[in-house]
Amino acid sequence: MSVLQKLDEYRYLIPKSFREGMKIEGLIYASSELIDAIEHDLTLTQVANVATLTGLVGRSLAMPDAHQGYGFAIGGVAAADMAKGIVSAGGVGFDINCGVRLLRSDLRLNEVRPKIDSVLNQMFRDIPCGTGKKGVVGALSYEELDRVLELGAHWAVEKGYGIDADLRHMEETGRMPNADPGKVSRRAKERGKDQLGTLGSGNHFAEVQYVSEIFDSEVAGAFGLFAEQIVVLIHTGSRGLGHQVCTDYLEIMQEGMRKYGIQVVDRQLACVPIQSPEGQSYLKAMASAANFAFANRQMITHWTREAFATVLGNGDLPVVYDVCHNIAKEETHRVSGSSRKLLVHRKGATRAFPKHRPEIPADYMEVGQPVLIPGSMGTCSYVLVGTERAMEETFGSSCHGAGRAKSRHAAKKEITAEKLIEDLKHKGIHVRGASKSGLTEENPDAYKDVSLVVEVVHNAGIARKVAKLVPIGVIKG
Repeated sequence: MSVLQKLDEYRYLIPKSFREGMKIEGLIYASSELIDAIEHDLTLTQVANVATLTGLVGRSLAMPDAHQGYGFAIGGVAAADMAKGIVSAGGVGFDINCGVRLLRSDLRLNEVRPKIDSVLNQMFRDIPCGTGKKGVVGALSYEELDRVLELGAHWAVEKGYGIDADLRHMEETGRMPNADPGKVSRRAKERGKDQLGTLGSGNHFAEVQYVSEIFDSEVAGAFGLFAEQIVVLIHTGSRGLGHQVCTDYLEIMQEGMRKYGIQVVDRQLACVPIQSPEGQSYLKAMASAANFAFANRQMITHWTREAFATVLGNGDLPVVYDVCHNIAKEETHRVSGSSRKLLVHRKGATRAFPKHRPEIPADYMEVGQPVLIPGSMGTCSYVLVGTERAMEETFGSSCHGAGRAKSRHAAKKEITAEKLIEDLKHKGIHVRGASKSGLTEENPDAYKDVSLVVEVVHNAGIARKVAKLVPIGVIKG
């Protein structure tokens, strides 16, 4: 704590004196309960290291779910001047556009709970889950995969996996506009061409939940949410394709730093000027991988709807919203009183834009953007809404989840899969998993308390609580 300056109950400043070379300050959003965990890994060091990079504005930020990552902390946000700043593949991460999507229904808890096992069984049959799992659609041709990378969720809707109305409730309408499949390597395409429409492993999931509490009835109403309502939260990303894009461009950026005379304090912070050929190529490849993830979540949405229709006779599950967790986006923000074009890196962080921003859907324009914060398996999740204060302090950003507190290796040692499934069932949560290790790695005790994380975000004013969601059924890879 000696290095941190406590600004208030939810903000801790890392001064530029923390380490040599910091060009801007660091800022951690945390409570007294959370700051200890943040201090005991490399999060503070990584936030400070990011602050040494060229062309950043504002502060190097960490959300309350922050923990050690590759180069940048997971839960980190950094904004670079579009003309003079850098782009870093590590500032986006390996699972490009890992994100979450919330679907709502007009079904109530008492209608679905008696049939939850059948619903889960059908979803588990219909949605491929697990490491390296192949998609139902099979291997795409390289030509067709390029169309996915260019069109994103629009490709899936065009192919019958959803409707046009779905697209209105996604960041970028489910399609990053500057994608160029030609900037994605053959190796990345090889890894991704048979994985479209798959959930994957790790912390990815599809959860059947119900709305257990409403905090803001006006905003909840605008989002179509009500008490005891059944909803579905889907969490997955760009699979092996996105991972390979990151791997490829980390190597390219290492070479680029020598070319442009850039030195970094940690080689994991490999970066190049945004406007360099390498920087532009990365952003086009990243956008392509992001579009793969949008299409991926769209297809899983389609099969979730089919499962609900088969078991419950009602597959009407409109999209509330779809948000990105790992992305870099060109945005306009006010900095020191003037509007500037910035490249905002969000790594394990979520947009939290307020009302009247042109980027959000028209029907949410008077309330603000939905902010979706999933918890760990077996705990609650939250819906929040973006605020003006987020625009002032965090480039319109909030946290993205609970954040890991223990490694996957440590989590596996603490409980058996059988005991975990039994414990969750006692809580009224039914689980289907592709592997025992995949379940134990995601033991809820391996994560921070999502409610504590959300309270920081809410009380700091960078997003406002709208609704609490509690799971009754989970499928995992």
